[in-house]
Amino acid sequence: MGQDQTKQQIEKGLHLYQSNQTEKALRVWMRVLEKSADPAGRFRVLGCLITAHAEMGRYKDMLKFAVVQIDTARELEDPDYLTESYLNLARSNEKLCEFQKTISYCKTCLNMQGTTVSLQLNGQVSLSMGNAFLGLSIFQKALECFEKALRYAHNNDDKMLECRVCCSLGNFYAQIKDYEKALFFPCKAAELVNDYGKGWSLKYRAMSQYHMAVAYRQLGRLADAMDCCEESMKIALQHGDRPLQALCLLCFADIHRSRKDVQTAFPRYDSSMSIMTEIGNRLGLTQVLLGVTKCWMIQKELDKALESIEKAQELAEGLGNKLGLLKLHCLCERIYRTKGQQRELRDHVVKFHECVEDMELYCGMCGESIGEKNNQLQALPCSHFFHLKCLQTNGTRGCPNCRRLSVKPGYV
Repeated sequence: MGQDQTKQQIEKGLHLYQSNQTEKALRVWMRVLEKSADPAGRFRVLGCLITAHAEMGRYKDMLKFAVVQIDTARELEDPDYLTESYLNLARSNEKLCEFQKTISYCKTCLNMQGTTVSLQLNGQVSLSMGNAFLGLSIFQKALECFEKALRYAHNNDDKMLECRVCCSLGNFYAQIKDYEKALFFPCKAAELVNDYGKGWSLKYRAMSQYHMAVAYRQLGRLADAMDCCEESMKIALQHGDRPLQALCLLCFADIHRSRKDVQTAFPRYDSSMSIMTEIGNRLGLTQVLLGVTKCWMIQKELDKALESIEKAQELAEGLGNKLGLLKLHCLCERIYRTKGQQRELRDHVVKFHECVEDMELYCGMCGESIGEKNNQLQALPCSHFFHLKCLQTNGTRGCPNCRRLSVKPGYV
């Protein structure tokens, strides 16, 4: 298959894919991969296969094609192709929750000396790296990466990237419980979709609606949360987007749990868990198990809650997700206090405070914890964040956290 025929077949596959005929598109692209003698065409078709498998939640296949794409990029001896292939390798590992590998491949991308084409990918690299740092609960570095990605999006007028970064920032602030910002950023993403997204994939609308649903639930606006989640789920079902379906089912379950309707919540957690297991989203599984634990606690089934905690703890430790571990220690603390088991209670109180210290989840001005309850936060240019009220009251002559770190040269 020559260059022109390769190009023609790739376009045919794209047309099928955009018409929701995914399996037909995959067959066309696989045929190109087998028969094409054009390395640049093979590189492009591998990019199509990587994107399609990512959206279907087939992350192991996505990784397999990303590895083949790197070999093709080396064959082409072009730094732009190599940068793009390493970005796809990073994204594949991010989806599989291999966060340390993601960060390593992102750093490889940023160190490559490509042309302006490679530089335009740096925004996507920073976003992927930020998502990985967030998966590891390294909040300052995550925020630093997201802000970098946002600057790239603004400088290149890349509205799609800006939309994706806003969704990630919504997730970031939802985790550290600044619910106002957790809602603001996905609302901004939804605005971008409305203003610029006429030719975009519907996944951008679906993702912004999902993150709005999460924030609305946290704010107690459960009817709004349900509306947004239903819209997101509808698009996810239309497009066979398994990862988003799993997230929406988790959100539905959390909404029902917030209503104390655990009988309706449990089957939705089960369905979400089934898809998360199928696609390999271990971080999502940890969040599902946290929700299940809280349901058992509502029903005062404390031994069943502890069983769920044990499974979640194993996952969180394997991922290096410190926030997940902190939440689990907090739940154990409540359970053992109710059971009157003092030794276990003390053990989890100590571990809880170790997690807070490790993640620096406290305000460097007032010393109180961050992420325990809804609080307005404000980041300084160094990406350390504080209670907004503390910054307004005390002002700032530089960052107190950075000052403390500068007198501890051995501290990393």
